[in-house]
Amino acid sequence: MENNNIRMKTLEDFTLKGRTVILRPDINSPIDARTKRIVNTNRLQKAAPTLKALLDGGAKVAIIAHQGDTLDYQNLIPLAEHATILEELTGYPIAYIDDVCGPAAVERVKNLQEGEAVLLGNLRYLSEEITAFEKEVKLKPEEMLDTWLIRSLAPIAELYVNDAFAAAHRSAPSMVAFQELLPTAGGRQLVAEYTALSLVAATPARPCIFVLGGGKISDAFGMMRNVLSEKSADKILTTGITGLVMLLAKGIDLGPATTTFLQDKDLMLFVDEAKGLLKEWEDKFLIPEDLAYESDGQRVEIVATEVATNPGIQQKLFPDIGQKTIERYQQEIAKAGSIFVNGPAGVYEDPRWEKGTREIWNSIADAQGYTVVGGGDTITAATKFTDLGKYSYVCTAGGAMVRFLAGKRLPLIVAMEKAYERNLKMKSKA
Repeated sequence: MENNNIRMKTLEDFTLKGRTVILRPDINSPIDARTKRIVNTNRLQKAAPTLKALLDGGAKVAIIAHQGDTLDYQNLIPLAEHATILEELTGYPIAYIDDVCGPAAVERVKNLQEGEAVLLGNLRYLSEEITAFEKEVKLKPEEMLDTWLIRSLAPIAELYVNDAFAAAHRSAPSMVAFQELLPTAGGRQLVAEYTALSLVAATPARPCIFVLGGGKISDAFGMMRNVLSEKSADKILTTGITGLVMLLAKGIDLGPATTTFLQDKDLMLFVDEAKGLLKEWEDKFLIPEDLAYESDGQRVEIVATEVATNPGIQQKLFPDIGQKTIERYQQEIAKAGSIFVNGPAGVYEDPRWEKGTREIWNSIADAQGYTVVGGGDTITAATKFTDLGKYSYVCTAGGAMVRFLAGKRLPLIVAMEKAYERNLKMKSKA
């Protein structure tokens, strides 16, 4: 079954009753550093519909998932609480075993009954599933068949379902190797997120605008050239650090404090890239007209071009956009056919600098166009200031989403399409 020209099978293409299914969602969640408890269940909520559909269909479901990594070891915890939350969300008992793919895990999966599920231990307990392994060893999917995870679980499964678009940029055995051996389907969330982003990238309602901000400006610069050259974006509204870099590229002096801040974070290298973008597509960019800074503990705003003539203000940082910029951007948002947003407009965690993010986010939430909000920090900000239900689509992915919109082939999508081509040779209902 094809969904908006996306080449992957879905749950509807398979008989589920009595089948042992390996389900790979992304339920990696924010963790309280002190209590080690989950503080945001968004990804678990997004994963629940696919799990429930499998159990409703009478499948025997072994769930494999990760939490944390070597790069964020403080979040590398067991998945017992995840199982409890999934149980609450699906209405089905979800067992948990703190074993990833050892003898105890294999035996537990073999003993599953129809309509039962077990969440296996944290995938990141395995060296072959950590980021360092992926970067250093660089196995191809067909070479991953000898990994412990695949050798242990693939022989006892009859169907593999991936529902982890947020990890689509990861080339790990759990993401790309089961497709080599098992009939494969995309879960509800994977299909929905890939469809939504494909729409933004290929056939957006016009005009299509991108609102880019936040602190990870490599993400923004990674996609801007692609969406402009591919004519996916009609306008790019820049905020946050991206907006500051674009101002500098335009030749606007923001003072030594801003320059030093960007140099300390190794971000000045993006100024030359921004100059190139402006040279080729200057009419496509909107950059901040005014900025906010702190004076005696209060928020004050200044026109960006006036910073250079105010020595005192040159020593200030600019944690938010100003009212003139907000109003100009709101006008573009109101008339847009499609809106994609990634990254807050300022340091919204501080009440003094939340105005830009709050007002821009509310404008997007109330817009008539098709709206896509994506990325972890973006969703956190959107949750703080708006009702997530008002957006057309909320994408759980951060890195995968940015890479996709930058025109890069994602390992998961490559693996799913490969499985799709193989499945075409099989009967539609296996």
